[in-house]
Amino acid sequence: MKTFENRSWMISAGLVLAMALTRFNHFGSSVALPDASLAAFFLGGLYLAKFSGARWVFVGLLAVAALVDYCAIAMDGVSNWCMTSAYGFLAFAYGAMWFAGSWFAPRLTLTTKNLLGLFTLVGVATTIAFVISNLSFFLFSGRYAEMTFLEYTSRVEQYWGSYVGVAVLYVACALAAHMVYLLIRGKAHSRSNVA
Repeated sequence: MKTFENRSWMISAGLVLAMALTRFNHFGSSVALPDASLAAFFLGGLYLAKFSGARWVFVGLLAVAALVDYCAIAMDGVSNWCMTSAYGFLAFAYGAMWFAGSWFAPRLTLTTKNLLGLFTLVGVATTIAFVISNLSFFLFSGRYAEMTFLEYTSRVEQYWGSYVGVAVLYVACALAAHMVYLLIRGKAHSRSNVA
């Protein structure tokens, strides 16, 4: 049990680090990786579903997101365009990602069929998160009083593919690291049995 708790805290620290290092630029640039927040919440749900401190990790990731956003605006000169009354709805978007990951957690096996299902779920969950964040921004930000919902939709739909693609890519990288870890652990375990 102690090993599971230690591993859970290491995963939590990795998710916090991924968000802290990538959240400054949603889409990435030549010098910055794209925002890993959606994937971090999905992976948190996936890998920490059985962890007794999972609820606190979720709250901690929300706090890290808000702190990084504050620092980006206050210290790095990032625009505060998104800081409106709609900002709080990001918790629901991230909650959808966390819930999807935790729902899939007991089903996780590293088989081709299972991974296809997992990546489909990442796409669906990211789409739901995208709709929550954009719909709440349209309705509650006060920035689009003169724009119709259809006009707004036509403007933001161009970003949907990159949101889904980035989340899928980060989850794929995490699962690849998971597979490498299992491979290394299996080799170390087989060597200890031989010796």
